[in-house]
Amino acid sequence: MNLEVKCRPEGFWSAVDVWIKKPHVVNKRLCGATETEYRDVSREELELCLCSLTGVNLRALPGVLAFLHAHTVATDHQTWSVGERTIIPKVGLQSNGPKLYKEIIVKDLVGQTVTFLPTEENSEGHIVMKDNNIYQIQLQEKTDDWIMSLHSLRPDQWYSDGVTYPKLTWLTSELLPKLARWATESKATEFKSTLSLISVEKYSVVYQQLKNKYKEIVKVWPEVTNPEKFVFEDVAIATYLLVLWAEERAERGITSNQSFVDLGCGNGLLVHILNNEGHPGKGIDIRKRKIWDMYGPNTHLEEKAITPSAEFLFPETDWLIGNHSDELTPWIPVIAARSSYHCRYFVLPCCFFDFCGKYQRRQCKKSQYREYIDFINEVSTSCGFQTDEDCLRIPSTKRVCLIGKSRSYEQAEEEFADVKRTDYIRGRQALISTVVGQKIHSGSHHHGDGQEMAKAACDWGKGFQPREKIETVRNCAALPRDFVDGVVLKVAMALLGLAGGKTEEEEEDKIGKERIRWNAGGSLSVREVAELLDKSTLQTLKKECGGLQTLLKNNHQVFRVEGGQVHIRDWLTQGSQTDLKRKSQISGALKTRLCWFHTHHPDGCPLSSKNCVFAHGADDLRPSTRPLKKHRS
Repeated sequence: MNLEVKCRPEGFWSAVDVWIKKPHVVNKRLCGATETEYRDVSREELELCLCSLTGVNLRALPGVLAFLHAHTVATDHQTWSVGERTIIPKVGLQSNGPKLYKEIIVKDLVGQTVTFLPTEENSEGHIVMKDNNIYQIQLQEKTDDWIMSLHSLRPDQWYSDGVTYPKLTWLTSELLPKLARWATESKATEFKSTLSLISVEKYSVVYQQLKNKYKEIVKVWPEVTNPEKFVFEDVAIATYLLVLWAEERAERGITSNQSFVDLGCGNGLLVHILNNEGHPGKGIDIRKRKIWDMYGPNTHLEEKAITPSAEFLFPETDWLIGNHSDELTPWIPVIAARSSYHCRYFVLPCCFFDFCGKYQRRQCKKSQYREYIDFINEVSTSCGFQTDEDCLRIPSTKRVCLIGKSRSYEQAEEEFADVKRTDYIRGRQALISTVVGQKIHSGSHHHGDGQEMAKAACDWGKGFQPREKIETVRNCAALPRDFVDGVVLKVAMALLGLAGGKTEEEEEDKIGKERIRWNAGGSLSVREVAELLDKSTLQTLKKECGGLQTLLKNNHQVFRVEGGQVHIRDWLTQGSQTDLKRKSQISGALKTRLCWFHTHHPDGCPLSSKNCVFAHGADDLRPSTRPLKKHRS
């Protein structure tokens, strides 16, 4: 298969590297891959190199060498780059039990061609080459454009197990178009690859074990948050920590499990999993959650406000955890550093907080998220940590974690290191006071002796504001109904007024089937929608988390918000059948709210009263049999 692409060779190789290093982003049945170092070889050395890597005589495999050179542009300075990757399937999806799948990767850097030579260990323990699964991806220049193509050595004998060896049609219809898109975009990511600090293979095994072990929690989740997201996100974070800590024990030659304290532990599920898996520790949060009572006595959770101070140090604890710890996030490296020389930390930043109040952006050339990660890294470095960064595999846009496992100074230098920490915090607080126009602290930035340093350490959290014990609902759910209805009507009518929004659909009515034209409206960006609203309305929405976009998404019945664009939801198309099926299963919620389209849309509801899950008029309304819940973002 060939695809015309508008890219350069550097974009091609950038895209190919994604497929080599992170095949799981395309093939969801894989957990990842690991690579060996590549070695550069000449044309003459290539065959010998491949034989030494595989133990296979390529001349005994008809056509392999010819296929390798089929699209090569021979030059005097031909350079090949040869490496090997190990493909790791998700646990439980291996076709013939757990085993490693390896591929020799040959990059022709002049001919813009990469060849994949899969090898396997057979039942007798010998390495064999899967020559019926050899394929190439190539970029060729054709007049004004470049052509990306995929070729296989033996397409008529292609073998697929649906996991490690996908179908050839999948490679051409799914992989190749993605490579073409990545090559065109050719964007360098701001962050590392996922799971760069731990074994992907170990992670895959532990994650599957924990997922099976704790999946029942989804069924009994008492919180108003999405159980699918929060349960499996915490399972993934727990998996990462367990693998990280197991590798640390191996490195240090210790056998006892690490202790921990989770600061701002929220629902406490991460603490529950770590306790269950044999790690002594506890979680602390300012507000108890409903689910805490379900965990049992072996899960240690405390309801307490945390204020950075000498009273909240943990000298006997191995690791401090900050999992979406909000206002505590920048303080966690500080608390870890002052707890003991051997205390380590793991933090997963989410909301952007400084030592006192919200974090203020200073660098427009970076994304806000990248800038904030860099700030926490700076805090960690100033606290004396050798800081590592990694990216987790969790269902969240905020996936980057920072880890402080060791110090950049000797234990004997602890007093001097704490002077530097104190100076950094005071300097940061002075900077914040300048930015927001509030004087947080006045006085010297230098602490010359131990007594003054100790005094400073007693109030080093001065200016810190913990969150309120009673959580304020600010996701537009508590706004007056008339206010919300007014915004919804104004935006919807603006969308319906845009030209080109008519769609033809068939609807069965009392007479029979007739073709009608139902106005699905046009689309506007969220910014354009905001321009429709008056200043006072926008000011009200700014006080809510997510503002206007949250209000639009909350009104899922009327709007569809994708890629920053707002559309009228067409319940006959746009994937709405999945929504209908899901809603129909919640029988207690059927017909408990009026149908917006039946009441307000000029063409009425595109669904019949029988098929619509909302009430077509007051006579169609039913009383709700579901308990009322407060919504939160």
